[in-house]
This record gives sequence, structure tokens and C-alpha cells, in this order.
Amino acid sequence: MSDIVNAAVAALTEKLGGDSFDGSAKFVIEDEGALIIDSDGVRASDDEADVTLTADADTFQSILEGDTNPTAAFMSGKLSVDGDMGLAMKLGSVLS
Repeated sequence: MSDIVNAAVAALTEKLGGDSFDGSAKFVIEDEGALIIDSDGVRASDDEADVTLTADADTFQSILEGDTNPTAAFMSGKLSVDGDMGLAMKLGSVLS
């Protein structure tokens, strides 16, 4: 697994602050790997999920740092969403 995915797992774990996430979401970081957020927390994995969000490493990092709004990234085509849009919106509020 790449350093970018490992750093993303750590950052998202901190953002969740011990809260569980109802449902499952997969972030695919292009050319780096994937991670899953679910009721068990955050881990590097390419398992199936209720919603899959895909972005390049720069966009993902910008979202994590709070510099890019996830909705704005989606609307501009920098973030693609496949699956449960409601769950994606819920995850967006966790990231903000």
C-alpha cells in the first residue's frame, strides 16, 4: 500500500474521532490504492462498499486538508461518485 493511502487512513481515522460510520464507503486514490470507511473504522482495502469515491491524490489531499469542498470537487468533475449518493453526502459532512 502506498504512503499516500497510509497517510489518508491516519487522517480519516483522526477526522472520525472514534465515531463509527453507518454504511461503507471506499475511496479510490488513482494510481495509489484504496481505503474503506465503515463501522469498523478506516483501513486500507479494496473491498466492495455502498459508495465508491474516486479522485487523484492531489484532490483527495486537498479534501482532507479542508482546502477543497467535497461537493465542489464532485461538481467540477475532480471527484467521481458511484453508488449511494446519500451516503456520499453524509461522508462529505464528516470530511468537512
